[in-house]
Amino acid sequence: MDLSKLETENRNPHSLAIDSLSVDELIELINREDETVSKAVKKASPAIEKAIQTALEKFKTGGRIIYIGAGTSGRLGVLDAVECLPTYGVSEEYIFGILAGGVNAMFKAVEGAEDSKELAIEDLKHNKLTSKDCLIGIAASGRTPYVIGALEYANSIGAETISVSCVSNSEVGKVSHYPIEVVTGPEVVTGSTRMKAGTAQKMVLNMISTILMIQTGKVYSNLMVDVKPTNEKLVVRAKNIIKAATNCDDDIAEKTFIASEQNVKVAILMILLEVSNEEAKNLLVNSSGKIYDIVNQKEKEGM
Repeated sequence: MDLSKLETENRNPHSLAIDSLSVDELIELINREDETVSKAVKKASPAIEKAIQTALEKFKTGGRIIYIGAGTSGRLGVLDAVECLPTYGVSEEYIFGILAGGVNAMFKAVEGAEDSKELAIEDLKHNKLTSKDCLIGIAASGRTPYVIGALEYANSIGAETISVSCVSNSEVGKVSHYPIEVVTGPEVVTGSTRMKAGTAQKMVLNMISTILMIQTGKVYSNLMVDVKPTNEKLVVRAKNIIKAATNCDDDIAEKTFIASEQNVKVAILMILLEVSNEEAKNLLVNSSGKIYDIVNQKEKEGM
């Protein structure tokens, strides 16, 4: 196996003497290297846009967004997907991550799992991947067999495929329909792709999931209006979102929150359009689901 051509495996000339540096010098060095990540992500923006557009089409028509990867890359996919559930109220059936080696691999490395294409195919069959879905393969090195196998299988059944890697001319990019290659270069500690490469992958996955949520109406202005108030903190946040979106007082926010059955988006429409819970729900069902679009349409109808 020749890893010498992978940018992530090269030695960083700026960190050759890190074992002789002080703590404050190490902080400065690592921070300076981290500053290069956002620039690398920006260079990949055109590829990221194409990938998001195709993922959005699948998501809008009921397809699932499925992240798949091994090690740090796979864990980042799981993390991004899991956070969408409480933040945007999207069902775990529609966006989730698959990690080589299963749940246990989240906490402890499962030897050999990333080297098996067959294991990836088994995992996708277990999750009933179909042509309606979009599979996002994540591999910092761009060569993980588990991810390559997953993308090849997804292609074979007509699913949409996206890859996220941190090297140029990646192997995963060659088998995905929409390759995203964020070339972050050598790590401060050679080969430790949980650092710059991991940060870059997290940024890209954040963009993908956040933009999908915005484009499907789960954000109004910059407020997470589909938040699920499943604990005390989120109940307070939900009421604050209602207040911020409608400029109402605490009393109205409280009453409408209850009347809407703790549905923030419904509560906002009830206040802005002075409609009932049922009317607000119907408006959402019979529209794009975006509060912005519904309010604009009602304003036009009233003109």
